[in-house]
Amino acid sequence: MVKVQEIPKEAIDFEPKIIGFLCNWCSYAGADLAGTSRVQYPTNIRIVRVMCTGRIDPQLVLNAFRYGADGVLIAGCHEGDCHYIGGNYRAYRKYLLLKEFLRKMGMHEKRLRLEWVSASEGEQFGKVVREMVDDIKELGPSPLGITATGGIVVDEGEIKI
Repeated sequence: MVKVQEIPKEAIDFEPKIIGFLCNWCSYAGADLAGTSRVQYPTNIRIVRVMCTGRIDPQLVLNAFRYGADGVLIAGCHEGDCHYIGGNYRAYRKYLLLKEFLRKMGMHEKRLRLEWVSASEGEQFGKVVREMVDDIKELGPSPLGITATGGIVVDEGEIKI
């Protein structure tokens, strides 16, 4: 069994890479509002617009971690406001499964976050990103990211992929 190794906190001199999967109808519009309103938040997030958070395949989240993301944010419509009726409820169920899977892999729970941000909550979006960047800076680099040599860091060395 391969166990993931956490990287020491001395390596805190880094800027986290966060992938944000944002709902087209609410959270993406909230991020856009944050930008047009000049809300200050770190530039550590790279946004992927999806039509609905309920359509996010868990493999996308796992691949984000696999290819070097230090954190993943999933943001969608508030409960009961989904444009696809129950997409945010499906996203929540997938989130719980992913959280448990990542915990069993040895990843800290703060590396994956689910938030409900509406189109009118630009300030809230900025707050969420600031909090997530601060949390991940405290945790240090992801223990799962691909190293410069193309392997995944584990306690027995590297696994080549």
